[in-house]
Amino acid sequence: MKGRSLNCKDFNMLSKLIIEHFPRPHSETDPYKVLITTILSQRSRDENTDVAAKQLFEVYNNIEIIANLNPTQLYDLIKPAGLYKEKAERIVQVSRIILEEYNGIVPDALEKLLRLPGVGRKTANIVLYVGFGRPALAVDTHVHRISNRLGWVNTKKPEETEEELTKILDPELWGPINGSMVEFGKNICKPVSPKCEICFLKDCCRYYSE
Repeated sequence: MKGRSLNCKDFNMLSKLIIEHFPRPHSETDPYKVLITTILSQRSRDENTDVAAKQLFEVYNNIEIIANLNPTQLYDLIKPAGLYKEKAERIVQVSRIILEEYNGIVPDALEKLLRLPGVGRKTANIVLYVGFGRPALAVDTHVHRISNRLGWVNTKKPEETEEELTKILDPELWGPINGSMVEFGKNICKPVSPKCEICFLKDCCRYYSE
């Protein structure tokens, strides 16, 4: 990069560059809406998730209402996100559990979030970071792929990647690196035919050097 030399062993600096080049602000920070939107996002494109979440919350905008719905009432609203029948069941079920067991307040502890149906570590960590401002590192396919391509980790599963990244990155980077790596992965470090020739990290990339 012009004007900045890269220390390829300084993973914190490299992470900051990814965040700087591919910022991803979060307009919605309400923990419940973040949780439901993240459930909608599972195996869905961002633009489709956004449409589904917007349609859902324009019609049903709080947990009390959604918890008392029949899942079929959500079908048409969330259909753009795909797997709408399964996701509708999960959304209503999760809403009822939070309403009944947590007085309508989304729990802010990882272990409690993971007990909710359809909530894995990625979803839980996104809720903790975006909804509660906690240091939490969500690892999806982009983060897993890019971290291994760059040579920061050598892992087979996202859970392993999360564990290794939390060892080498400062906690304040855990939250923002997810969204920025997603954007980086969609625009530069693509799953197929990555744009290595224009990547600002190619000189520090194990995949490119090979």
